[in-house]
Amino acid sequence: MNAIITASDLATALVGDAPPVLLDVRWQLTLATANGEPPFDGRAEYAAGHIPGAVYVDLDRELASAPGPRGRHPLPDLADFGRAMRRAGVSAARPVVVYDGGQGWAAARAWWLLRWSGHPDVRVLDGGLPAWQGPLETAVPAPVEGDFKPVPSPTGLLDADGAAALARSGVLLDARAGERYRGEVEPIDPVGGHIPGAVSAPTNENVGPDGRFLPAGELAARFKELGAVEGTDVGVYCGSGVSAAHEALALAVAGIPAALYVGSWSEWSSDPNRPVAVGPDPR
Repeated sequence: MNAIITASDLATALVGDAPPVLLDVRWQLTLATANGEPPFDGRAEYAAGHIPGAVYVDLDRELASAPGPRGRHPLPDLADFGRAMRRAGVSAARPVVVYDGGQGWAAARAWWLLRWSGHPDVRVLDGGLPAWQGPLETAVPAPVEGDFKPVPSPTGLLDADGAAALARSGVLLDARAGERYRGEVEPIDPVGGHIPGAVSAPTNENVGPDGRFLPAGELAARFKELGAVEGTDVGVYCGSGVSAAHEALALAVAGIPAALYVGSWSEWSSDPNRPVAVGPDPR
């Protein structure tokens, strides 16, 4: 099953016999600024207009637990996550489509969590809301409660030690911007640089100017150049486990399974005893 869906295919599915559950996960990383701009508010964006029937999901509160030693977006408590998904109408036997404001990171986080915790049919709207050509609504739906119960996979999730080991034995991709990987800038976390052995693979290079994923063949060719091919153990990380989910989604489109280090650099860099590499070379 393809991990993404086009806007036209979504429009067709929504009027079909088995329409998917729609989740709106608009979110974006915001940093403190001195110019007085208000922080991004995904719920307000949702209230201003969303795809008909979509239910809003809060990434910070429902797709992650509170920031702490495990990173800025650690895994949510699975019982809480299950309750949030059931409130949104998610059931095991009904397909789910997730979208965000176009960047794709937040939608990918929801996709990854649902897939990792056992949902068999989840896709991301390619290009997000900007790709949608249909109507929007402001009414808040009241979905019938779903029956989804998370059952996490024994594979697909990395901790810090697992990420370090994979950087030695397989391919560990760093989805952050190149300057953060190289340690030239670090606007968020305690120290700049990367996990020794990790390969720079900025996630924005997986999409075109319209925010949609490159064709599967082009993605496969890109990942092959980075050493990530089918049959090789592949893992991904980023700053806090959000943009890395988008990298994992791109890998899935290319036909390459990958594990996710959810704690990512925000967890790794919080421990001064963990090694840090800087510069363009993996080690």
